[in-house]
Amino acid sequence: SVGLGFGLQEIVANFVSGIVILFERPVRIGDTITIGDQFGTVSQIRIRATTVVDWDRKEIIIPNKTFITEQLVNWSLSDPILRTTIRVGVSYGSDTELTERCLLEIANSNTKVLSDPAPVAWFREFGDNSLNFELRVFIKGIQDLNPVIHEIHNAIDKLFRHHKIEIAFPQRDIHFDSKPLEIHLVKPNSSKIQDD
Repeated sequence: SVGLGFGLQEIVANFVSGIVILFERPVRIGDTITIGDQFGTVSQIRIRATTVVDWDRKEIIIPNKTFITEQLVNWSLSDPILRTTIRVGVSYGSDTELTERCLLEIANSNTKVLSDPAPVAWFREFGDNSLNFELRVFIKGIQDLNPVIHEIHNAIDKLFRHHKIEIAFPQRDIHFDSKPLEIHLVKPNSSKIQDD
């Protein structure tokens, strides 16, 4: 009876959570969600569990209790529009105003980027190896996220090359031990050298 009680406890918790989900509607069929390390689109909501289809087209069965007890991110609950931030570092000595104009030109010319809210470019900080910029753009939904990042990265590489703006890379200074280093020069033995 104790074992049966513990087993029924989970079933009842999932059942009650299913009723809460159906009435409160924190998730709906078609919503894109993140819960724990699972990410995907809700395809079915049942009394005991909810089915989520991830981007690999795998169906993940998640107990309804998880939606109530764990942190849930719903990417499309009331507004599908979302913002993505693209970071790029340019070499010291680069024209910062030109870099900002190039980033805004790239964003405004991309058809998947929304004009309202408008994209913005910020010169964020003087980094260890680079002048760090952020380009913030808004897109219609999660389905445009990876395509927009891909297109903007390609456009940044192309336009920066055109304007000779160098994308920075990590640099390290190497310091050698100050102890004297002995170098011996050895004269080659010419008698052992043979002509081909």
